[in-house]
Amino acid sequence: MTTLLGLSLAELQAFCLEQGFQKFTAKQLCDWMYQKRIGDFDAMTNLSLKIRARLNDIAQTGFTTLADCQTSTDGTKKYLFPIEGKGHVESVYIPDGDRATLCVSCQCGCKMGCRFCVTGQQGFHGSLTAAEILNQIFSIPESQELTNIVFMGMGEPMDNYDAIRRTLDVLTADWGLAWSPHRITVSTVGITPMLQRLIEETQVDVAVSLHNPFPDQRQALMPMEKAYPIKETIALLRRYNWRGQRRISFEYTMFGGLNDSTRHAAELVRLLKGLPCRVNLIRFHASPGTPYRTSDQQTINTFRDYLNAHGITCTLRASRGEDIMAACGLLAGKKKQEQNL
Repeated sequence: MTTLLGLSLAELQAFCLEQGFQKFTAKQLCDWMYQKRIGDFDAMTNLSLKIRARLNDIAQTGFTTLADCQTSTDGTKKYLFPIEGKGHVESVYIPDGDRATLCVSCQCGCKMGCRFCVTGQQGFHGSLTAAEILNQIFSIPESQELTNIVFMGMGEPMDNYDAIRRTLDVLTADWGLAWSPHRITVSTVGITPMLQRLIEETQVDVAVSLHNPFPDQRQALMPMEKAYPIKETIALLRRYNWRGQRRISFEYTMFGGLNDSTRHAAELVRLLKGLPCRVNLIRFHASPGTPYRTSDQQTINTFRDYLNAHGITCTLRASRGEDIMAACGLLAGKKKQEQNL
């Protein structure tokens, strides 16, 4: 069966013409799937009964139902989605005043092997299709309320670039959601060839997982530093203009006694000097099987103030959903353990 979710208007037009449908049927399908978030052909009432019957025989929209949902006391919700043949992935809905952000996943597990990451500990079980990524956005109850999307869930977006790019097209195209690309942030550990494509082929905001400014220490935390050194990633970023609406940020998880000294802050300033950017400090969410602990509040404040005083805009990201283990990978890992019992 052909999966329609994730197809562009031109691709849907080609599909419709192959089936003997009128070309405008493709625009109707876009309206139902992408704007109305309807995944049932029978509910697409402006399509003829004959077309709906034919679609049920040869195609599927790609919408699937949730496997689980956990709700935090702060309103954060973690959703779990089944991925056929691969396991489960998570997305996290974060309401915050007039903003409603969804953090989505792009892979089952991850190849990057970051030592502190629960997802990385689960191994790699496959990349998601554009339909499986979009389904996380379209199949939650709050889908129509979303104001922002961040690709910071399970998996490395630049290791699944084609599906990410297709997803971004649906989110930003006139025939899709028609969102401003500045409502979307894509995170990466810094796979430079694909990051270059992302920068040049889209206008979305970019977030780089940095976590330590010293190459040897960063490699101990993030093995991909060896293949894609953070210095080369930053050198690539310096080639582009970040002074307009588009934003580049760096994610920096605070590990107690590991990367939170003034020496680390000073090296971070040296590394980023002159690059218009923001550093987001993140409290480490303690998780089973990791030896790391978060920095104390005073250390975090001192680190933040040092960066700001030396010309690097730095903020502390508010912790959300700790009571439901909102850090990516925990719920999917729990589901996998249950299935193996």
